[in-house]
Amino acid sequence: MKSTISVIKADIGGYVGHSGMHPALIEEGEKRLEEAKNKGIIVDYHVTSVGDDLQLIMSHTKGVDNSEIHGLAWEIFKACAKIAEEIGLYGAGQDILSEAFSGNVKGMGPGVAEMEIEERPSEPIIVFMADKTSPGAWNLPLFKIFADPFNTAGLVIDPKLHGGFIFKVLDIKKGNYVELKCPEEMYDLLSLIGAVENYIIKEVKRYDGVIAAVASVQRLSLIAGRYVGKDDPVMIVRTQSGFPAVGEVLEPFSLAHMVAGWMRGSHWGPLMPVSIKEANCTRFDGPPRVCALGFQIKNAKLIGPRDLFDDPAFDLTRKRAQEIADYIRRMGPFEPHRLGMEEMEYTTLPDVLKKLEGRFKGE
Repeated sequence: MKSTISVIKADIGGYVGHSGMHPALIEEGEKRLEEAKNKGIIVDYHVTSVGDDLQLIMSHTKGVDNSEIHGLAWEIFKACAKIAEEIGLYGAGQDILSEAFSGNVKGMGPGVAEMEIEERPSEPIIVFMADKTSPGAWNLPLFKIFADPFNTAGLVIDPKLHGGFIFKVLDIKKGNYVELKCPEEMYDLLSLIGAVENYIIKEVKRYDGVIAAVASVQRLSLIAGRYVGKDDPVMIVRTQSGFPAVGEVLEPFSLAHMVAGWMRGSHWGPLMPVSIKEANCTRFDGPPRVCALGFQIKNAKLIGPRDLFDDPAFDLTRKRAQEIADYIRRMGPFEPHRLGMEEMEYTTLPDVLKKLEGRFKGE
């Protein structure tokens, strides 16, 4: 049978500031998804939070971009935003950029990652959720998972992976995309995805066209034309039996690689892999966090989750992330801690520069 996994998230109010999620919002999400399950709209669900983002993980049989599923998520976010406003949470309704639902939440603020799959006898997937960063944060991990033999041993020793993978790369500024096959076009791929704020991996397919991974690519600042918070992306990755193993999918996150976001969406910082209970962004509103929940999918039901970064094997990575944070924070407002001027155009910096416009003089 074909099953669909939809992960739709939104920042609809922080507690306290941008650091976390109030339990009332999670409870509202759970209540409404339970009602939707009883009505047969969805098969199963899991509600959680990472930092100040409400995460709706839903399984169903309606396919991707389904208006009923997207409408369900939209109504939940609006209801939670109302609660957030009533109890005075910070940035209530921040990711709701429109009041009128048009059949799909893409382009309206929330982040979306969905995939429709033909279930295998055993179907393990991992849902990744990040806070205080942008969709480009997935570029390096996705490359290492599906194209780097030093990370993924299966690319070398598993005949099922020898055919390689196809990367769909979106030019976020122009809105078009290119598909590149690895290993044949690895250098072409790297020439693009190293520019993580311009070219973003949207999905990965196996050489035979079977979906392997899908990521949210919504850039809120480009949608709204102004700074409305960082994008806080989500991603779904299939694992085992023709795909990289669970351990190979998690391995890239042992680096704590640098990502754009952190305080006011304006700084580079290390991506720290943490458990759900440790996804509380406090130091300089960070550092950026990533959580990984593992599920088995059976008849579109979610068996799980397992909190995969709740593991001492990542303790050294978390320590390294803190050391990187210590070092880069000493740079204060100087690049490369602060983002380059092109990205700063979508922050609050232009309001500061307007004050100085009339004071610049010819040399």
